[in-house]
Amino acid sequence: MPAVSSSVGSGAAGAAIFADSDSRKYRYFDPRGQRATHYEDVTVDVQPDPERYLIQNWIINFADGRGAYMKDYTHAKSSNWHAFRAPDQEWERTHYQRQSKIETMVQSVIANGRKSGAPKSFDKAWVRILQTHLGAWKHAEFGLGTSLMQAQRYGYTQMINNATLTNSSYKLRLAQDITLYLAEIGLDIPGWNDELGKKAWLEDSVWQGTREAIETIMGTADYLEQYFAINIVFEPLVGELFRSGFLMQAAAANHDFITPPVISAAEADYERNLANTIDLMYLLAHDEKYATDNQKLFASWLKKHRPLAEKAAKGLQPIWSQPHSKPVSFEDAQARSQERIGQILGELGLQG
Repeated sequence: MPAVSSSVGSGAAGAAIFADSDSRKYRYFDPRGQRATHYEDVTVDVQPDPERYLIQNWIINFADGRGAYMKDYTHAKSSNWHAFRAPDQEWERTHYQRQSKIETMVQSVIANGRKSGAPKSFDKAWVRILQTHLGAWKHAEFGLGTSLMQAQRYGYTQMINNATLTNSSYKLRLAQDITLYLAEIGLDIPGWNDELGKKAWLEDSVWQGTREAIETIMGTADYLEQYFAINIVFEPLVGELFRSGFLMQAAAANHDFITPPVISAAEADYERNLANTIDLMYLLAHDEKYATDNQKLFASWLKKHRPLAEKAAKGLQPIWSQPHSKPVSFEDAQARSQERIGQILGELGLQG
């Protein structure tokens, strides 16, 4: 285990011998593998911690004396918050690179689709669905992204903050992609109404359960509860249900070959976000000191958010009956979502 400054009572240069002290590459932490990855080099211990190398305590405090980052911003407990490493190993540079590639792909799909006149061949009932329900869904994605933006501020380590913030960025990007997509195809479809999505989100009974679930997440003060509620509960029960279980299944059958690739990036995003969330929650659920406490806490979060997500999913059921061509039933899509959350909870060792 590398020495820490607090163990020798000094933060002065040369006061402690660390791993790689005699190298031009510095490592003050135990890497996950035999060697530190680039992700670990630019992420681990970037965020200060008085328990690791910051023996003078917090450099900047709030007026009430609290430090910049506090462990009690979440009810979850950990014997080592610094143990988490995001499986996707995403940090600033790789994140911008991936987002740029996705945006290039999405814009190419939309441009090529419009050039070929594809929007004009959409089934008329499907056009109404895109205006109303995909238009409403962008508000759901924006709400989730905003929640994660708030959650990111309170994460105790840079590794947790990075995973949360990239998750937020993916959500906000998708909300933007949907907005731009609908605006662009609307230029090619007579009578297009950009206001139907907002109106449905605020007034249509189909969407009020989803609003309630998301606004409950947004109003939660515990940042890890928000992260858990979004990726462990809401996404498999509502997010994937609507995106994969409806849009991706029904679009082509209604002469729409543009919407699936625009939405598909979000499914890849979720796989990354889910892997990160499971890894973090698994560490907490099996912590050497606090496993029992954390498992009880996660059970309480599940009890709070799962009924809201299931209510939201049930509220969306009428959408499945609206296209002229119905290649998949709501019951089949929901059965897959229930199986999905069962698998996720099984990986964490939690009961649904």
